[in-house]
Amino acid sequence: MKPFLKKIEMETKEKQSLTNIDHFVEEAVTESGIEDGIVLIFCPHTTAAITINENADLDVQRDLDLAYRETFPNRAAFVHQEGNSDGHLKSSVTGTSEMVILTNGKILFGTWQSLYFWDFDGPRNRHFFVKIVEG
Repeated sequence: MKPFLKKIEMETKEKQSLTNIDHFVEEAVTESGIEDGIVLIFCPHTTAAITINENADLDVQRDLDLAYRETFPNRAAFVHQEGNSDGHLKSSVTGTSEMVILTNGKILFGTWQSLYFWDFDGPRNRHFFVKIVEG
């Protein structure tokens, strides 16, 4: 079967936001018709990222948000004139993609895992790609 590729568009509402994207990826899996393989989720932005983390306790998301703000503050000493150097740093540390296993038409997650799009320079119109390869 030919690989499946889908561009997914979304809008973020805050300067820094963590958005669960499971439903977008699951919809792409259904559309693909592929039952077993690899799913790649890729973010083509330099101030955003894709990550896997806990989905059960919202305090984890709040703690992640707080830790990133404290670890990478937006400092006046940064020389990048757009004022979003902290977003570039956060994206580089987090990473712009995740790869997950697809089995029997379902993404293989750990008990508390979900996929998240993390915007570090919003609010913006953003997008990411889902590529599914059978195998």
